[in-house]
Amino acid sequence: MTPAKSIVYLIPAFLDENNAQVIPSYVLEAVKNCEVFFVENERSARRYLKSLWKEMVIDNYQWFLIDKHASNLTKNSETHRIFRQMLAEEKNIGVISEAGCPGIADPGQSLVDIAHHTGAIVKPLVGPSSILLALMASGMNGQQFQFVGYLPIDTPQRIKALKDLEQESSIKNCTQIFIETPYRNNQLLEILLKTCLPTTRICIAANLTASTEFIYTKTAADWKKKLPDLHKQPAIFLMHSGN
Repeated sequence: MTPAKSIVYLIPAFLDENNAQVIPSYVLEAVKNCEVFFVENERSARRYLKSLWKEMVIDNYQWFLIDKHASNLTKNSETHRIFRQMLAEEKNIGVISEAGCPGIADPGQSLVDIAHHTGAIVKPLVGPSSILLALMASGMNGQQFQFVGYLPIDTPQRIKALKDLEQESSIKNCTQIFIETPYRNNQLLEILLKTCLPTTRICIAANLTASTEFIYTKTAADWKKKLPDLHKQPAIFLMHSGN
């Protein structure tokens, strides 16, 4: 197979639209080198790129939505078909998720997999990742950690998942990282504090990079003394049990 000459840029997006300075200047140069964009949300992606490059003529580029449900090559979705076609045409492609870094707890990984299969050049660009920022600021183990995404919605299953994560954290000295839909944050925190041992440390990192940024690590017992209101606030939860 002759390797494709396309470059696939993994373009970070800001976590808070009022703080665009977290995006390095070299991201703009990559954007200018793209001909096609695969994005999680076209409207917000267009607005984001326009904020980086006011002279950008949006209609000069091709735009395609990333199929969130087509997470592997075997599904052969329409998104995958078009992506392969763009690579065959040796187009330079930008991949943008709704916030943060594409492919990290966000859509985009299946496109990157296709790019590697076709021999395209993959260039990840530096930018804000809420998972890494939260871990950096938590004071918890940054050598052993895992991101488990969303926990079960069903309460008994959620409690079991939290107990399992807490036990695994204690046994493996591992930081557990998870998220929730913002409007259910308060419910998750309530169950989390009821389920965990009093000495288990919990970090709550909300509104990362925003002027209202909130990052604190306390024991479950200390959090119970005064609960923050996390309703509709983008947040990440981290847990560490044991020494």
